[in-house]
Amino acid sequence: MKKREKFGSRIGFILVSAGCAVGLGNVWKFPYMTGKYGGAAFILIYLVFLALLGWPIMVCEFSVGRGSQKSCASSFRVLEPEGTRWHHFGWFGMAGNYLLMMFYTMVAGWMMYYCFRSIRGDFTRDILYSHQTSELFNGMLGSPGTMTLWMIIAVVLAFGICALGVQNGVERITKVMMSALLLLIVVLVVNSVRLPGAVEGVKFYLVPDFAAMKEYGVGEVVFGAMSQAFFTLSIGIGSMAIFGSYLEKERSLAGEAASIAILDTFVALMAGMIIIPACFAFGIEPGSGPSLIFITLPQIFNQMAGGRIWGALFFLFLSFAALSTVVAVFENIISFAIDLFGMERKKAVLINIVAVILLSLPAVLGFNVLSGFQPLGAGTGVMDLEDFLVSSNLLPLGSLVYLMFCTKKNGWGWENFIKETNAGRGPDFPTKIRAYMTYVIPVLVIIVYLKGYWDMFEPQARKAGNPMILVGWMIVAVAFLALVAWFTLGKPSKRK
Repeated sequence: MKKREKFGSRIGFILVSAGCAVGLGNVWKFPYMTGKYGGAAFILIYLVFLALLGWPIMVCEFSVGRGSQKSCASSFRVLEPEGTRWHHFGWFGMAGNYLLMMFYTMVAGWMMYYCFRSIRGDFTRDILYSHQTSELFNGMLGSPGTMTLWMIIAVVLAFGICALGVQNGVERITKVMMSALLLLIVVLVVNSVRLPGAVEGVKFYLVPDFAAMKEYGVGEVVFGAMSQAFFTLSIGIGSMAIFGSYLEKERSLAGEAASIAILDTFVALMAGMIIIPACFAFGIEPGSGPSLIFITLPQIFNQMAGGRIWGALFFLFLSFAALSTVVAVFENIISFAIDLFGMERKKAVLINIVAVILLSLPAVLGFNVLSGFQPLGAGTGVMDLEDFLVSSNLLPLGSLVYLMFCTKKNGWGWENFIKETNAGRGPDFPTKIRAYMTYVIPVLVIIVYLKGYWDMFEPQARKAGNPMILVGWMIVAVAFLALVAWFTLGKPSKRK
């Protein structure tokens, strides 16, 4: 049997894993959520939930990966007791990785396209004063040819990196991308905080004002912070487990997971420090939602001295953030073919280039040719469906499975989990939180899961004046929970 590839260095493992976690949720969603929910108070709550919710689940996923030396396609099968059904979740993890890339590759293409246009000088003062930036963005969405081209560039570029191998490709090039990303962050933050009037944005961002939370409701802000802390680390579909499988047992996993969470959080906080002071400096609403990146920020950069350069650097930063995630998930996808079928890496790359391009086309066409297809109700599209399946279903349910697998006697079990997690140098995982991980975190994850359904369908039910829309979808959510419970309740005949 061919020996499994390993990372060449600890810093490589940390940067590649952080590259998977550091994505558009950090640099796109986090800043506008911070702006929407009152600034520093939201950040403090977010950090608390990151430590209480995200970090333990990440340790579970890394532990399963390193303990099995396999991707999520077969890791449960290697570790589960005989007579149980845990191995079925490998298919859900595989589906989650493909579903994520079916729209994430397109969005990565958007970032690269905007970087290209910024370098070319398309966002000039004359253009922005004669046409609204929203029209420019909508023009891109309405052009299937443009979006397909840049999606294909993102796919081929990322798979090309993976084709070089774990050390020579994924580790080496992601280290360069992440180093460049961190350097760009520092440069952009220094520029942003030095803008006239930016100091008010810095105060809003760094000085907690808990009274501001009342505008949206304390519960809404807390739920928003908890959801963001949960989703920011890309846990639940095996995207992290694969890197655990490439890791030697020289270091304990608690400290490694903490390092990755800290780096991920640093990028999110610095992204906000780029965007929010700049919004205050130019009188722009920082909580303006997803349009902040593509519609609002080009207007801001256009008004800056040297705005063409700053805009190009900012979208280059976003491109690195997106591509680092795409490369990491593609590595997971390639490992499926290697683990399940013994396929050579380059053959797996070629097959998946074609597969992912074809699978990504519905999301591209959903903004133009298929715009009339609204699968989740009025105002939703193909990308919304794919995002909902991943973010509101597979990620929380997958995280629940990893937690149960590492804590239940019917699964891998607490003793095996602790033994694997604490192997090597570094801080040990606290064994006193066993009850918390067994009972409390699963409840929190279920709350995040159900809240995702509520947020998606409650506005539709209210607008239509038909509460049965919400009731029906909540029944679907509970049915999926019941399915997870059924898969995890098989009694083991004996442990392997």
